[in-house]
Amino acid sequence: MVIVESPAKSKTIKKILGDSYQIEASYGHIRDFPPKVLGFDVANDFEPSFIVIPEKKVVVKKLNDLAKKSDKIYLASDPDREGEAIAWHVRQVLEVPDEKINRIEFNEITPKAIKSAVEHPRQIDMERVKAQQTRQILDRLVGYKISPVLWEKMRNYRLSAGRVQSVALRMICEREDEIDAFVPVEYWSITADLLKGKLPFSAELTKYKDKKIEIKNKEEADKIVADLTKKGLKYEVSKVTYRDTQRKPSAPFITSTLQREASSKLGYGVSKTMQIAQKLYEGIEIGGEPVGLITYMRTDSVRISDDAQAAAKDFITDSYGENYYPKTPNNYVKGKGKNVQDAHEAIRPSYIDKTPDSIKQYLTSEQYRLYKLIWSRFIASQMENAKVKNTSVDITADDYLFKTGTSKVIFDGFLKVYNENDDEPDSAKIPDLEQGDELKLQKIEPKQHFTQPPPRFTEASLVKALEEHGIGRPSTYAPIISKIQQKGYVEKLEKALAPTILGRTLCRELIKYFTDIMNYKFTAQMETKLDDIAEEKAVWTDVLKDFYTPFTETVDSAKKNTPKVLIESDVVCPKCGKKMIVRTSRFGTQFLGCSGYPECKTMMPLNKDGSAAPVDEKSDEKCEKCGSEMIVKVGPYGKYLQCTNDECKHRKRIVITTGVKCPKCAEGEIIQRKSKYGKIFYGCNKYPDCDFVSWNEPVQENCPECGAYLVKKITKKESKLVCSNNTCSFSKPLESEEESQNG
Repeated sequence: MVIVESPAKSKTIKKILGDSYQIEASYGHIRDFPPKVLGFDVANDFEPSFIVIPEKKVVVKKLNDLAKKSDKIYLASDPDREGEAIAWHVRQVLEVPDEKINRIEFNEITPKAIKSAVEHPRQIDMERVKAQQTRQILDRLVGYKISPVLWEKMRNYRLSAGRVQSVALRMICEREDEIDAFVPVEYWSITADLLKGKLPFSAELTKYKDKKIEIKNKEEADKIVADLTKKGLKYEVSKVTYRDTQRKPSAPFITSTLQREASSKLGYGVSKTMQIAQKLYEGIEIGGEPVGLITYMRTDSVRISDDAQAAAKDFITDSYGENYYPKTPNNYVKGKGKNVQDAHEAIRPSYIDKTPDSIKQYLTSEQYRLYKLIWSRFIASQMENAKVKNTSVDITADDYLFKTGTSKVIFDGFLKVYNENDDEPDSAKIPDLEQGDELKLQKIEPKQHFTQPPPRFTEASLVKALEEHGIGRPSTYAPIISKIQQKGYVEKLEKALAPTILGRTLCRELIKYFTDIMNYKFTAQMETKLDDIAEEKAVWTDVLKDFYTPFTETVDSAKKNTPKVLIESDVVCPKCGKKMIVRTSRFGTQFLGCSGYPECKTMMPLNKDGSAAPVDEKSDEKCEKCGSEMIVKVGPYGKYLQCTNDECKHRKRIVITTGVKCPKCAEGEIIQRKSKYGKIFYGCNKYPDCDFVSWNEPVQENCPECGAYLVKKITKKESKLVCSNNTCSFSKPLESEEESQNG
């Protein structure tokens, strides 16, 4: 019997090992600390106690029944510390002799890897298990000791602290503080539009009298423009420099770089990326048989196996030619990194010959896009450097120096397969220029700029920041980011992570009273100590003892010295005049409640930016069911009407009409509607009798060329009326209301 973590990979492994093997799953962890207690004995060297998770009792019984009938049992959980701990827990519940049980691990689900693992079993690595248990105990300590302090002081029983999640929250809050404190600084750039013969190009002003030029305001810019447009001023090429450079391919993906690249290129969040990668690793049905397509996706190693390197070489030379493979294979392992568990490999395709397009029909769109990213990055990582010719040109105009340049790829190398920077604009084209060439000035273009605040973290850039600080590990990045959003400490605003009022207040209190827990360096050092335990460089009980005493002293001090915290807003209660404070409902949503509660029970919804949501508005409409007044309320999908009669409470949506007759039935009127995804479209108010719909707003005007109705087409660049008939190309500018009235 082979026991894996997930049933999804069972079919793939079964196909490889055959009918003499039974493949079963533990469905992740089967044991945990008991609920509502710490789960370990501090006085007895932190000895942990575990219980079978109630819903896993059926799984444990089934595994035991099958284990007693099996000749051998192979524990094949994932090849990392978490997987090692799962294997150990499974061993603890199996009522069979030790000699029947072996631990196997593999980085990819291929016949060679699986059979090799079965042929070379080993014992459970107890140092890895102890490292995982130490992390579990530390996380339990932080959560169980700090959270009750927060509950009491902030009067919110949904709050929790986490050893790593709280530090991630701090990063997001500190970035928001930087953005709030940022003061934009004005600066100007000046570009010259020039001609060589009839060929136009641009150059940027960089120096004045051999010193870098800094233009701070319009007055300075105007003075320079006046100097540069003086009659008779010559623009001359003073220097042309040619330089050949090489661009090296990036290493194959590790967890964090895959998450970042999938975010920037595909727009996937870190959790989504890991879910798709998990399916690709565990196996996809191809031609009726399950096939594991990529190696294990939770890794911080860039190492690749000799077999994978040889397969990549054969594929590259056969597909692209000998000159696309480097003279010596590319090696990305720079000594053993401090955090790298290097039994792992990088994330790469398990079968090089399964190109993305050759198996596209078997993959979902998302699986195909991620697999293509992984496959292309790996193949490119094994290819020859790209060769680039760079041209840099200096142009003088009196004491001013302009620069321009261009780059040309003279050998594409790895770029034939993958370009990490394919979203960068192409290098500007310039004419052939030589020293001494005189150029004609077309115009000088000054442009005002302002320095920009640092951007908010995205999920991907937060992973990068955590990694750079040495905080967290490949298996923890996605859960950390999900947790701080689920708890309401952070929310996504246009794909960026912004702290809520609750998150900022919580962070401020944690920094004030739990300095070490919120310290980046302290958290990174703790991660290093966990690695040291796994590598037998540290004793797990010593690490816990060193942490426990100062930590409990800090908690005791916080209990005594932390005052109760109210999260005050700038909003004043409309009924009693007292400050409104941020509260959290039992469902985790935040709202504004009067600080005079329970005497005053005023509540208001809260916008994402922490401001009070619009209050109810009066309406002239009467309820069609009971005749009472109706008010305009704001819900998650916008404004709606609700009856003021508590016994009726009839609701109806607010109809926005265009005043345009339906072009299909000529009886109804076109109204604005919303799809289930929130996108606005236009339809007839006689629906379902009339099924007219349009994504663009129709107008009461017909096309002069074909007679079809016209619609508004509004983009960032222009607003126009276009014909609704796809075969007609008529369009005209859309006049504003003011223009049409004046006309």
